[in-house]
Amino acid sequence: MPDAPDDAQAKARRPDKPPTSRLGRLARLGALGTKVLPVAFEGARRAFGGKRTEQEEREAQARLLADAKKTAEAMLATLGEMKGLPLKLGQMASYIDGLAPPGYEERVQRALQKLQQKAPPLSPEAAERVVLEDLGAPPSEIFAHWEREPFAAASIGQVHRAVTRSGEQVAVKVQYPGIDKAIENDLKSLAMLEAFASPLGRKYRTKETVEEIRAVFLSELDYTREAQNADAFRRMVADLPDVVVPRVVHSLSTKRVLVAEYIEGVTYQEFCADASQERRDAAGRAVWTFMFRSLLRHGVLYADPHPGNYRFLADGRVAFLDFGCVKELPDDVLAGMKRYIRAAMDADWPAFDRSLVDDLGYDPTHPESWDLYRSYTIELLQPMTQHAPFRFSPETARETVAYLVRGHRKIIWKEGERLPNLPPPPKPPPDYTFVNRLQWGLASVMGGLRAEASYRELTEPWVREGRRPVPG
Repeated sequence: MPDAPDDAQAKARRPDKPPTSRLGRLARLGALGTKVLPVAFEGARRAFGGKRTEQEEREAQARLLADAKKTAEAMLATLGEMKGLPLKLGQMASYIDGLAPPGYEERVQRALQKLQQKAPPLSPEAAERVVLEDLGAPPSEIFAHWEREPFAAASIGQVHRAVTRSGEQVAVKVQYPGIDKAIENDLKSLAMLEAFASPLGRKYRTKETVEEIRAVFLSELDYTREAQNADAFRRMVADLPDVVVPRVVHSLSTKRVLVAEYIEGVTYQEFCADASQERRDAAGRAVWTFMFRSLLRHGVLYADPHPGNYRFLADGRVAFLDFGCVKELPDDVLAGMKRYIRAAMDADWPAFDRSLVDDLGYDPTHPESWDLYRSYTIELLQPMTQHAPFRFSPETARETVAYLVRGHRKIIWKEGERLPNLPPPPKPPPDYTFVNRLQWGLASVMGGLRAEASYRELTEPWVREGRRPVPG
């Protein structure tokens, strides 16, 4: 069927690369900020305090309701155009429950969900040029069949269906031209912002966090590394019948082109809408096992749990599609993680408290913040420490963020005091930057599934055993 006129015009207008200059990207974010700040400010006010009359509260809610959809649509357009780090942040906002202003999560997330599967792609010619430059011939010569229109587009590249000369159906991920420069400039801007935040930022170890983000995100630009990650995960899950990791076609893969077997299946949103509770529970066990067995047994963190990275197959298996954001934890960090989880499982609270100080950097000399972070950690560990089955839900997912927000509000805004009181922050190793991304993101994914299982029974063996090498 030929394209409708509007579709044809939209395709004709598609750019060949995302904006890459630092000033150009900052200008786009600045323009977006004028739309986002009112909603963000109102969300912060509602989260962290500030008293209003009933009439003022009704008026504020009406303004926020009107602004939320416009803000989400502006974010969708701007972040989709920019790609890179801003788009990654938009993807996180689209699925991590609790990040949007309270009461408006669904409205914002619904508008941003397009970023999970199909961000605005670049022109077909742009992808074809990258294939030509990296593989030495255009896609029409490399493959027996090539679909010019991508079926998925994300923060760093877009994905095309193709058929190899040997007849294998494959997914071809092609990196956006210039995205390496765009991400480098995003990271420079982030580092500049961190520098302006000194010395307050130093108290919260923002410099170390930015360096960790820089190292992990820059590594995503190398698709040869992603191919190696996929191979490692295929070996780690070879004995799991409910988990699928696509096989990489190394002979057709380069630093900017990644070819892997094409996986049929439905998306996360389709699965959540139609699957039975039995299938949801089984999928939840598969997702949980994939994430935590690799982390606790091998120290390998799959740090990008967003819903676009899954396919749910008709035979009940779950496929994992993206292995760009993967991190290997140092031995001491993994050992410390197991120490406090094991202590919580055993209800050995003196050992638990020692591990919070030694391994997570919590400060016991400040009773209010100590109580908040300690109780928050116990709350996060509940699925893997309680003996009864645990059921995830959107409400439990939002609580992983809301619990911390409520606690900070009580500490920061004291009755009768005009200035905020900033509590001493925990100081975990920088490696926990992406552990936190996993715990919030995975809670939201599992919440959408409304999955129930005895997660302690699944997890406990991995917590109590020593680290194992990744199978060779």
